[in-house]
Amino acid sequence: MQHVYSTSEGLKRYRFPTHINDLVYDRANARRSEAFVVVLEPGGAPPMHKHDDTEQVFHVIEGHGVLTIGPESDRRPVAAGDVVVIPPSTWHSIRAQDGTMRYLAIDCFGSESERKEATWDEHARVLCEENGWDYSTVVETE
Repeated sequence: MQHVYSTSEGLKRYRFPTHINDLVYDRANARRSEAFVVVLEPGGAPPMHKHDDTEQVFHVIEGHGVLTIGPESDRRPVAAGDVVVIPPSTWHSIRAQDGTMRYLAIDCFGSESERKEATWDEHARVLCEENGWDYSTVVETE
């Protein structure tokens, strides 16, 4: 089992219309987690969404933005150095402000059997289908 992963080299890139996800390690290679770096251009944000099968933890590496969270769409500022925790089944989105924003996202699953999709790639295909995006233009092959 691999124990050390780079967050800057050899990453598989998923360039969604609203944001970029650089896969650090896939849920298929771990029992209860996966990690990816999210890149948001100024004003960029993934659509409001929720994950019923995972808690998410974000560590903001660069930039600043606004977290929108919960049924009331509460807004909270986030900046480099902050850690954000998104409980399962909680609606959320982060929008970059002024400059590029990067954060390390770690998905924490309760168990392997609770994951809706077995791999990150399967999850990316579902995201594309739900949002009307063309998967073949999203995934960047080597």
